[in-house]
Amino acid sequence: MRVKVLSRNPDDYVRETKLDLQRVPRNYDPALHPFEVAREYTRALNATKLERMFAKPFLSSLDGHRDGVNCIAKHPKSLSTVLSGACDGEVKIWNLTKRQCIRTIQAHEGFVRGMCARFCGTSFFTVGDDKTVKQWKMESPEYGEEEEPIHTILGKTVYTGIDHHWKEPVFATCGHQVDIWDEQRTSPKCSLTWGFDSISSVKFNPIETYLLGSCASDRNIVLYDMRKSTPLKKVILNMRTNTLCWNPMEAFIFTAANEDYNLYTFDMRFLESPVMVHMDHVSAVLDVDYSPTGKEFVSASFDKSIRIFPVDKGHSREVYHTKRMQHVITVKWTSDNKYILCGSDEMNIRLWKANASEKLGVLAPREKAAMNYNQKLKEKFQFHPQIRRIAQHRHLPKSIYCQIKEQRIMREARRRKELNRRKHSKPGSVPFVPERKKHIVAVVK
Repeated sequence: MRVKVLSRNPDDYVRETKLDLQRVPRNYDPALHPFEVAREYTRALNATKLERMFAKPFLSSLDGHRDGVNCIAKHPKSLSTVLSGACDGEVKIWNLTKRQCIRTIQAHEGFVRGMCARFCGTSFFTVGDDKTVKQWKMESPEYGEEEEPIHTILGKTVYTGIDHHWKEPVFATCGHQVDIWDEQRTSPKCSLTWGFDSISSVKFNPIETYLLGSCASDRNIVLYDMRKSTPLKKVILNMRTNTLCWNPMEAFIFTAANEDYNLYTFDMRFLESPVMVHMDHVSAVLDVDYSPTGKEFVSASFDKSIRIFPVDKGHSREVYHTKRMQHVITVKWTSDNKYILCGSDEMNIRLWKANASEKLGVLAPREKAAMNYNQKLKEKFQFHPQIRRIAQHRHLPKSIYCQIKEQRIMREARRRKELNRRKHSKPGSVPFVPERKKHIVAVVK
């Protein structure tokens, strides 16, 4: 039998006299510090705490509307220009750098139901409760000129939404059916229907620009192909979908905002089950918009808050709310990926930072390096309990906090009931249904 014995030379660690310093065995390689992990953990903890301390996402409120803000549209060429439509038929154009309104138009009688800018940015379209589609110049009228639309199309029914093609002079409206219009004509070049219910929103795909998606009030999400002038597929959910938004980086992916408090990210090739179910809101989700990177999206809800979700995660990374903010009806993510705009019932448009603790303005090279280093540290230690607890903690309004608690109890009760039924039933008679398939009723092709 061979026994390995540790052999140490006393000269390496024993002091010659009492007054000598203790000798510590140490590797003098500068890349291998003896307390490297402990030091990095402390730095990561401090960075996480500072991030939460500096998280002040609210920037400003754009006030001027005299009724609830119903829709917001981005300018395709200018980052500082934003359009908003209100429930009293008024449209305002805002300059975000000055944070003030530069133009006001009385566009419709009744609600402004939808608006979109032309792909070149020279004009924009609005639809309203007065059954009209109007095209307006983006530029203010000359001195002495009257504020009048370039074109007005009078329809037979109320239009509830509008979206413009990303490359061609074509736009789509929805209401009783989906109509595809050429800008030069006063009648639609084709009408698309599947079912007999009112359609609440229609959106063009930004990559495969001939594809459209629409949401109907009979719980359907319908996909159309403009080249064939026919509907492609239809997915029926348990509850009504309010709107959808296409991912600007992945052509087949879209996210739907539903009445059952959830958002569903679908791959249009496999509609049998969603790619991800995003669950955090405690009331109906009214609007959704993707970031230009396609990695995150922002949702607006009836529960008076907006949330930012990563595309591949089921829960939000951020929730924004203020005491004064009421039901949030519309939300947009700006094209430079830095800001979020939301319009709510109490007549204000709010401007938020997309990254709550981000420092705005010019950064010195050392600041940038320190930020990148801290970010990497936070990613390295993100699953340590202390760091995770601090990073995930959010203060919520009491109403939302209590509803989250209540829903957790209800979910747990449902789960317990299902377990009991399975335990006292014949094996295989109560099947396991994954969360992603629970909310889908049918897929029609």
